[in-house]
Parts: sequence; structure tokens; C-alpha cells
Amino acid sequence: MCKTMLIGVVSALLVLVLGAVCTEAQSDSDKARRTLTFIADAPNGTSSVIDLGQPGDSQGDILVFDEPLLNEERQNIGTNSGFCIRTRPGRFNECQWTLTLADGTITVAGRVADRSTSRATIVGGTGAFVGVSGEMAFTSNADGTFTQVLMLRKGEQ
Repeated sequence: MCKTMLIGVVSALLVLVLGAVCTEAQSDSDKARRTLTFIADAPNGTSSVIDLGQPGDSQGDILVFDEPLLNEERQNIGTNSGFCIRTRPGRFNECQWTLTLADGTITVAGRVADRSTSRATIVGGTGAFVGVSGEMAFTSNADGTFTQVLMLRKGEQ
């Protein structure tokens, strides 16, 4: 009876210890993932199109931009700066840009569609964002702004 009770107590303790370890591992994993939402305020920024090919929208044209970066409450929290090269007129650009915030930068690159949600790669960051990777969903809004939802991963292989 004592032997059976001892095995039961040891088993219960083992389950508790393993459960705590698994919970801790899960919470560390959750800390490594983070979602941020920003709004790129193109109407209040500056941009230039360098028309390199045929006049008008054509392959090879370059868009250079620098615009305010806003939080979800539309407060200015930084800048959204970069460039896009037109790869398919009326449809796609290949872009690279940097989100500059008070505590660091996040650099993003990828194919961006003119009229639908695009996904771009988070290349890396500086400051508080050193070691980040992940992806960003990028959507054009009716008011000329762009919603950027960043799904960050830090320190994952």
C-alpha cells in the first residue's frame, strides 16, 4: 500500500513538474512572437516617381518615399521610408523600406501589389528589434494610407 501510494505521489509530482516546464517553454515562445500594427501616412509624406522607362507607369520606374508612421490611434510614432521598383505596370512593385521608431528600426522587403493585401519579409532590425524576423501584411486603405501588420519572431531558428 505504501509502495503504491509512493508511486502515485511521485507520478503526480512528475506530472506537475513536467507541466510547469511545458508552460514555461510555451510562455518563452509566446514572448518570442509579437504583432505590431502601424499605419503608413502616405498623404502626409513625400514621394517621387523617377520615370525611367516609357513615359507613364512602366517597368523600371522607381518610387522613393518618406512618410509619417502612425500607431493605431493615428499618433505619429516614427517614419516609413524606402523605395519601390515597378516590376509589372499597374500590378506590382518590388520594395524595400525601413520603419524607424524611437527604440529601433525594422527593415522590410518584398513584392507589393497595387490593389490587394501583400506579404513582405521582415529582414531584420536595430535597437529593440535586433534579431527579429517574420512577415508583414501590407494593405492599401481608401484614404491613401497603408495598414502594416507585422508578425515578428525574435531569436527563432
